[in-house]
Amino acid sequence: MNLKRLSLGEQFPWLRRKVLSGFGLGVGISLIVFAVLYLGQFQKGLMFQGFQSVGVNSSSSGNGNSSSAISELSKVNLEGSDGKGAVLKTTQLSNLTQQGKNGSFNGDEVRFQQKTNDPNNITSDLKKVENGSFSGKEDVTIENTTSGVVSLKNFSDGDNKGRGNNTKGNVIVNVTSQVEKIKSDSLEKCNIFDGKWVRDDSKPYYPPGSCPHIDRDFDCHLNGRPDNGYVKWKWQPNGCEIPSLNATDFLERLRGKNLVFVGDSLNRNMWESLVCILRQSIKNKKKVYEISGKREFKKKGFYAFRFEDYNCSVDFVSSPFLVRQSSFNGKNGSFETLRLDLMDQTTKMYYDADILIFNTGHWWTHEKTSKGEDYYQEGNYVHPRLKVLEAYTRALRTWGKWVDKNVDSNRTQVFFRGYSVTHFRGGPWNSGGQCHKETEPIFNNTYLAKYNKKMRALEYVIQDMKTPVTYLNISRLTDYRKDGHPSIYRMEYKSVEEQIAAVHSQDCSHWCLPGVPDTWNELLYVSLLKTNIGSWRY
Repeated sequence: MNLKRLSLGEQFPWLRRKVLSGFGLGVGISLIVFAVLYLGQFQKGLMFQGFQSVGVNSSSSGNGNSSSAISELSKVNLEGSDGKGAVLKTTQLSNLTQQGKNGSFNGDEVRFQQKTNDPNNITSDLKKVENGSFSGKEDVTIENTTSGVVSLKNFSDGDNKGRGNNTKGNVIVNVTSQVEKIKSDSLEKCNIFDGKWVRDDSKPYYPPGSCPHIDRDFDCHLNGRPDNGYVKWKWQPNGCEIPSLNATDFLERLRGKNLVFVGDSLNRNMWESLVCILRQSIKNKKKVYEISGKREFKKKGFYAFRFEDYNCSVDFVSSPFLVRQSSFNGKNGSFETLRLDLMDQTTKMYYDADILIFNTGHWWTHEKTSKGEDYYQEGNYVHPRLKVLEAYTRALRTWGKWVDKNVDSNRTQVFFRGYSVTHFRGGPWNSGGQCHKETEPIFNNTYLAKYNKKMRALEYVIQDMKTPVTYLNISRLTDYRKDGHPSIYRMEYKSVEEQIAAVHSQDCSHWCLPGVPDTWNELLYVSLLKTNIGSWRY
């Protein structure tokens, strides 16, 4: 955006005043020299580009014009250069960008970009803010054009949140390099699911044991797991940087909407993770609650967490196969079947959601589904034998046809989360398989499993669908994380004997919370932003 540069007189109105004192000419010349020097410093300061909201979805649109907005923003540099700190008044800048015209900017934030491409500057300036060494005497010029414009959020008088110990004045709050990363060509083209785990001591998003909405099966901390290294890992895609999940931004974009997870207990794992991440950003935790007052979520049903301040909900619908579990009356009596041609009866609970995240896969590894004998039904016919991959593919086609027919793609964004890899050593889940005492991820790729054939089938089904579906391909990134399962810490033990006995019955399928599913939600957040649709436009 080319912005009009203000004249010297507009920026420094006091230069218009006549010097009427006895010092006259001398004082006047001194002031002019000072102004020229100061203007040179000012021009190195703020360069505005693309004022648009990160995580703010305001219903009101600003009425100020560009010149008045620039004039107001110039005060940021002037006020911040005298040691008092930079203070940004809430000034609406809606006319500066197309995004502003639709009312998405509410004055809570603005982005700045410096003129240099030096990648070291952004790190240096961010560190000054984080460690409290920002004195207010420097220009606020967090930058660079390579990594994207940085978002300086929530400048406000009297707000001490995130302020360094020795800053002079009320100043910079939550300086984050966030959504602008999405704009870079490298990220738009980047496969965010191809990467590696790197140590990150800033994790997790919420302290272990702090979220009361985690089923006890997943709360490894409360169940006595002694190590905590498994929460200190970040997923780093190859070739691009991704922003962390900004919970406030997520909730703003979800304002007035509902997001629904549909699937098995692994999707419940992911759902509880997102509820806890978003809840952590809410000051009054009482305004986050399950609408029916339920505290346990293992039973099949519908659960909805309401975030009152944002008039939105994050829900979970239990549907482990997506298609319908049924029964069939044969010659030898009634027996259980799985209808590959009919969707589960829960569809009425979520068909009109704003965001849908589906999954199915975990239950397809159980004995009955794996054998496929007298179990899979289509119409009035029960297959005497059907391979599980073929059955899975037929079920997905039923799901795909239902989505194409019943989901309004103009309103609803559809995602499918891929297969979550298990880590049972020495046998399957029901025969003594173990993952106990695993404390680090896998680092050698040769130990990773081959790409799951069921997920290959999913890709083919999605390609044939009319409705756009975003595939969250988390299989490989979960394969590395043999350390992240509850193992024996899936419950609280009343005695040492009980804990010893639990070694023979470990959970190496689900994930501790906080833990790996937090990363799934981070990638969901990035994927939503990459769609650049509706409230997720950047």
